[in-house]
Amino acid sequence: MTTITIDTGDGAMNAYLATPPSGSGPALVVIQEIFGVNKVMRDLTDGFAAQGFVAICPDLFWRIEPGIDITDKSKAEWDRAFELFGLFDLEKGVNDISKTIASIRHGHGSTGKVGAVGYCLGGKLAYLTATRTDIDAAVGYYGVGLDELTGEAGSIRKPLMLHIAGQDKFAPLPVQQKVHAALDGNKLVTLHDYPKDEHAFARVGGDHYDKASADQANARTLAFFKQHLA
Repeated sequence: MTTITIDTGDGAMNAYLATPPSGSGPALVVIQEIFGVNKVMRDLTDGFAAQGFVAICPDLFWRIEPGIDITDKSKAEWDRAFELFGLFDLEKGVNDISKTIASIRHGHGSTGKVGAVGYCLGGKLAYLTATRTDIDAAVGYYGVGLDELTGEAGSIRKPLMLHIAGQDKFAPLPVQQKVHAALDGNKLVTLHDYPKDEHAFARVGGDHYDKASADQANARTLAFFKQHLA
């Protein structure tokens, strides 16, 4: 585990990098929630590395403030997280992910295939990574604001999987229905619904963590990447 620097074209962005025990494997861009590259994201990145991926988590809030590392355990941190979410430039964030993909595709032991997996804000960015970049496969967990982006569905060229929380207050049922209507007929897209679960059901230690559903979603994600990044 180490920190590397990526040239975004606008400046230098740090990224947390974890490599697999073998030293090489397909690459995986881990896209953060609204709390920055915190312990949750570093643990996820380490976990994917342990499963054979060259995993990298870019500091997408670097333009606002480098090194954001907060939790979901206090109101002050939640307020700061939503402030960061409001300040975040989505277009530049996708650019930074694209630069991360280019950086990792042929470096740090990567075999050349690159996937992306994101959570919350990162779930939204995972969708946009599938529509706007040359990613080889992408997975989004409880992405927010996807109903505003369904017009981009025709740009999906590589496999995409989305995990949808049925009780997600940040993406309620009408939003979920619009996403299903736009994507159900797309052969490149797989949607999994978790009807009883709330937003962030896969965040270990979070208020809405559901181990059974998280384990199921994570197993689906791992199988998906093993299939499409081999």
